Amino acid sequence: MSNEDFARRFGLDGGEFFITAPAPCPYLKGKRERKIFSYLSGDGASSTNALLTRRGFRRSQNLIYLPACEACNACVPVRIVVDDFDLSRSRRRTLSRNADIIRRIKGPRATGEQFSMLRAYLDQRHCDGGMADMTVLDYASMVEETAVDTIIIEYRVKDEDTGEERLIGAALTDRLTDGLSMVYSFFEPEEDARSLGRFMILDHVSFARELGLPYVYLGYWVNGSDKMDYKKSFQPLEMLGPNGWTRMDRQTAPDSLRDAVSF
Repeated sequence: MSNEDFARRFGLDGGEFFITAPAPCPYLKGKRERKIFSYLSGDGASSTNALLTRRGFRRSQNLIYLPACEACNACVPVRIVVDDFDLSRSRRRTLSRNADIIRRIKGPRATGEQFSMLRAYLDQRHCDGGMADMTVLDYASMVEETAVDTIIIEYRVKDEDTGEERLIGAALTDRLTDGLSMVYSFFEPEEDARSLGRFMILDHVSFARELGLPYVYLGYWVNGSDKMDYKKSFQPLEMLGPNGWTRMDRQTAPDSLRDAVSF
C-alpha cells in the first residue's frame, strides 16, 4: 500500500508512513509485533495527532503508530465515554482514599523528582519490561520530544506541618480536540494502598469533564494480556473495530483493528 493510500485511508491529505520489521511482542509471549508509523511535526502536528488517535493510533515522542501485526489482532483501541461515566462504590472509595491529592498541570518538561519516582516504579513494578533500563536522558526524550499539545499532570500531597508538597504520581497526557489521551502514567510504589493507577484514570475522567471533552483515550486493551486487562473495568468503554467506535462490555470479544483498517 502506498503512502497516498495510507493517508487516504486515515483521512489525511498526505504524509509518509513506514512499517517496522517484526519484533517480539512485549505483551503476548511467543507473538511477534509489527507497527505502521509516521512522524509528527510542524504546525499541523496536533490536529494530525487528534485525527490519528481517533483512528486507533498511539503517540510515542514524535512518532505515532498503529499495530499492523501479520498473525495477531489482540490490540484494540479503547476510550472512556466521559458523559456516561458514573461513580460506582469502588470508584468512590478510590477517590475518597485520595481526597488529599492535589492535581498540578505542568508543561512537557522532565524533572529529577519525576525520574526518581519513575525509577522506583519501574524497579518494583516492571523490572523485566521494555522500559526497565530507562535512563534520565531516555525519560527526558519521552517527555520533551513532542510536537503536539502535551502536558504532565503531577499528583501531589501536602505535608500538614511543613506545607511542602510531595510527588506521588504523574501522567504524560495529550490534549486532543475530543479528549485526553493518557500516553504514560506512573506512581510512587510505596503508596500502593492508594490504588494510584486507578485514581489517575478516574481523575482524567474528571479533568476531561471539566474541559468539556467527551473521551479519555486509554491506548490499547490487549486481548490475552493480564497487564492490560484492567482497562476493561473502566466502563462505559468504546472500542475501535470494523464498524468504527462501538460500546465494549466486559464480555465483549472485540473484532480486530486489523480488519477495521484492512492492511
